[in-house]
Amino acid sequence: MKRLDNLCSLESLNLMSTNLNYKFNDIIQSFSKCPHKALTSLQLSENHVWGSIPDNIGAFSFLRVLELYENQLNGTISQSLGKLTMLEGLDLSYNYLNGTLTTTHLSNLYKLRDLNLFPNTEIVVNISANWIPPFQLDTLILKSCKVGPYFPRWIITQKYLSEIDISNAGISDTIPISFWNSSLWPGIRYLDMSLNMIYGTIPDVSIIFDNLPQIKLGYNLLEGVIPSFLRNNVSTLYLNNNKFSKGLIPFLCPHIQTPLSDLDLSSNLISEKLPDCWSYFDQLIHLHLENNNLWGGLPNSMGALNQLGGLHFSNNNLSGSLPASMVNCTSLVILDLANNSLIGHIPPDFGHSLRNLVVVTLQSNRFVGVLPTSFCYLSFLQILDLSNNYISGTIPRCLYKLASMANTEDDSSPLLGYYLGQNPNDDARVMWKRNEQTFGRSYSSPLGILSVFVDNNPLTLLKGIDLSNNKLEGHIPDGISSLIGLKFLNLSRNNLTGGIVSRIGQLTSLEFLDLSHNRLSGEIPPSLTQISSLSILDVSYNNLTGKIPVGTQLQSFDALSYIGNPGLCGAPLSKCAGDEAPAITRIGDGKQDTKDDFMLGLYISVVLGFIVGFWGVCGTLILKRSWRHAYFRFYENTRDKIYVIWVVKIARAWRRP
Repeated sequence: MKRLDNLCSLESLNLMSTNLNYKFNDIIQSFSKCPHKALTSLQLSENHVWGSIPDNIGAFSFLRVLELYENQLNGTISQSLGKLTMLEGLDLSYNYLNGTLTTTHLSNLYKLRDLNLFPNTEIVVNISANWIPPFQLDTLILKSCKVGPYFPRWIITQKYLSEIDISNAGISDTIPISFWNSSLWPGIRYLDMSLNMIYGTIPDVSIIFDNLPQIKLGYNLLEGVIPSFLRNNVSTLYLNNNKFSKGLIPFLCPHIQTPLSDLDLSSNLISEKLPDCWSYFDQLIHLHLENNNLWGGLPNSMGALNQLGGLHFSNNNLSGSLPASMVNCTSLVILDLANNSLIGHIPPDFGHSLRNLVVVTLQSNRFVGVLPTSFCYLSFLQILDLSNNYISGTIPRCLYKLASMANTEDDSSPLLGYYLGQNPNDDARVMWKRNEQTFGRSYSSPLGILSVFVDNNPLTLLKGIDLSNNKLEGHIPDGISSLIGLKFLNLSRNNLTGGIVSRIGQLTSLEFLDLSHNRLSGEIPPSLTQISSLSILDVSYNNLTGKIPVGTQLQSFDALSYIGNPGLCGAPLSKCAGDEAPAITRIGDGKQDTKDDFMLGLYISVVLGFIVGFWGVCGTLILKRSWRHAYFRFYENTRDKIYVIWVVKIARAWRRP
């Protein structure tokens, strides 16, 4: 780092995004020979500056702005920071700082207006709850710092705050009533205290908001009645993943138009009838009420939500049929009514009216009737899940018209991409490879830090059809092979007949295919071997016959993927007839063969010689009497001669002196 002491009169130094790679202390030392540090603004953000905030930072007594965000600072913050009495803005966000921030750092910063330390997860904010700061902040961002376990009550002294973010800060405490009764609310624009363990109730106080704030209190332990004041003149309200249990009807029936555009009350303990007051919320763009115990029917006033892009009512106990007025929700992009008790027919003009639908998940209800052909005209549709219903009839042959599914993953719906770009907090729950997963906007933070509560699966790249566990019959339409962008196709547990589409191999992006528990017949098409991306395949319990095609990974699936088809054979099932390997003839080296032949001839000769010799003599003696008498006379004479010779020899031996 070149010395800057010849620029002692320099008041503002802005080197943002210049690929600096120096230790921060070395940069500060470059001004060491300047008798007076005249700098009022030092902006080094979006570089590779590293090290700690050193002691000599206190020499820059005129400094008003210190911006070091998105660097690689990895040390502590010196208490000399407290000497910067003129400091108005301090932004150290997106670094790796550690250590403890105390009142010593802040007590003399009388003019401080903006403080941002997110997301330095190793910084401990050790400030007494009763401390009275000398400053009045406009922005306070301590997200992901270690602020808790106690609620930072010193915030209540701030009168001009417009942005407060103390989310994911380890707070395990109640919110004091004095916080809600403080004077900070008229100017507030953003309040985020989510991802803590804040418990207790929120009093229903009278607060006037002037700036349509965003209020996020999700992922805590708040309980009791949903506070009605939080929907007055508020643009965004997240109370999801808490323990609120009542107050839905007064909250949703204000008898006055509200400006709410984003409302999330999901994953609570609300057990009430869904009220018919939606005409007061005609500005809503996202509505999340899933994972509660709501009951009753979908009210007709839902039709007033003509700007609604995402409707999420899954995992409740809603009943009745889809209201006819829902066709007025022409802005719908994501419709999720899964896991309820809805009945009746799907309106035949459903696809003609709601032309912007990209995600439709109606699974696990009690819908009956046929699948409307109007679905074929949903050109932006990427996910259709009607599984676990009582839908009958045939699969519409016009499915090939689903333009978005007919494109590859690189040509995903521009409508969905735009929608998620404008509404990054919306998402969709999808059955993906037999597990329910959340898909939303794909993004990553500059430090790669993602909340454990946020899925990072890109919804824009997912395309699929799930019509499983219904009463569908007839053939699988050939046009389904034109939907080459499909990632999953599940037609299992129906009454489908005929063969598997011969050109199914054109679905080269397919990762999940389940055709099990139908009455499909014929052979498995050889083109299936062209799908190299398949990770789950199930064609079990049909009437398929013939040999399983050999190629790619079809043999890598276990036998459970194919069982229940008595006429099916080939790996990984048993071998097909005619597949037995021919007998193998051993061909030796000539010498071994010659030796084996010789030994065999020798054994045969010995046996034959014995038989011929034995019966040649004995047989003759038995059959011819004269020869037999002569033989025995010869035998007796020979015996007598031998006896006489041995007796004479013994006598002579005794007579010898």
